[in-house]
Amino acid sequence: MTRANEKPAPAPARRWFSWGRLRQMVRKELKQVVRDPKSRPIIFVSPILQMIMLGYAATTDVKDVSMMIVDHDQTAESRALIDAYGSTGYFVVTKRADRAEDVVAALAKGDVQMGLTIPPGFAADMRSGRGATVQALFDGSDASQATVAQSYSSQIAGRFGAKMVGIRMVGGVELRSRAWFNPSLESKFFNVPAIMGIQILMICLMLTAMAVVREREIGTLDQLLVSPITPTELMLGKPIPVLLIGLFHLLLYTGLTVFQFGVPMKGSFLALLLAALLYILAALALGLLISTVSRTQQEAFMLLILVALPAVMLSGFMSPIESMPKVFQWLTVINPIRYLLEIVRGVFLKGIGVAELWPQYLTLTVMSVGTLFMATRRFKRVIG
Repeated sequence: MTRANEKPAPAPARRWFSWGRLRQMVRKELKQVVRDPKSRPIIFVSPILQMIMLGYAATTDVKDVSMMIVDHDQTAESRALIDAYGSTGYFVVTKRADRAEDVVAALAKGDVQMGLTIPPGFAADMRSGRGATVQALFDGSDASQATVAQSYSSQIAGRFGAKMVGIRMVGGVELRSRAWFNPSLESKFFNVPAIMGIQILMICLMLTAMAVVREREIGTLDQLLVSPITPTELMLGKPIPVLLIGLFHLLLYTGLTVFQFGVPMKGSFLALLLAALLYILAALALGLLISTVSRTQQEAFMLLILVALPAVMLSGFMSPIESMPKVFQWLTVINPIRYLLEIVRGVFLKGIGVAELWPQYLTLTVMSVGTLFMATRRFKRVIG
């Protein structure tokens, strides 16, 4: 029996960090994510569908270019040139005309993408040794496709001329070229590994930012703050499940890249795993940072779009960084996707790893640590 003037014993001080509480927090977050009917498709179904869809759609290969033929020569040589175009699989003859003016009209309407005009006397010029000239017009509204198609057309015409004349050397120089690391020049070898990095960034940003904001909206964040869980454990317990999901998606994307799209993985998977771990940590920290400045899920989603879209455009995925204006080239220095794409393409296509790409690994490390530090300070200030 206590005396009236006796003060109650103070409650034991709460430890600032406990592995047991963190483990329970991570388990709770994993169950919440897996049980959420809105999250399950994002985690298990969406990665496969999006990877397959984007992997086949994001291609710069030019095939089956529709072309119109205007043959004023009507000789065996002119027909052989037309067959040379059709046999490659890059061009398909869909229209024929008698006037050169019809080519411009067809290009303007979008009926064809290329027009080939063979002038009179084509065969005679070929037999005389003087060389013949043909005209190829392309729809330049799609600059990328027109550039590739023009290159293919020049190569086909050049090979045809060498075959007909029987001369393979010009000026005593013979050019024998070969593309290293991607001999067939298939765009999927370049694009599909890059899609992997973009997909991982999107899922990590979305799950991290939305999870914290959703807790705040429904009021459970306040309940967590008054529980025995410390702010440090809460800050770690939120992103760790997303980190595990990101690594799971890495395995999934790697399998699809190798077995579905046939992209060879010449480097070490451990080098890829290390880069992905640093990259995911940076993405998680960025997601936490977005969650601390967003009051609703709508605000968080808008911020995700504002951050993710420029990051993708400035990553070197759509166009080479060297071709961008200097201002935007400097902006790519703080873009983590840029460095991951360089590592992923190096590991998959060139068979190189940490020893050759250590500047990219170091930059990702600095980015992940720096962003995580800023997110931690901001997160503690918001919930404190």
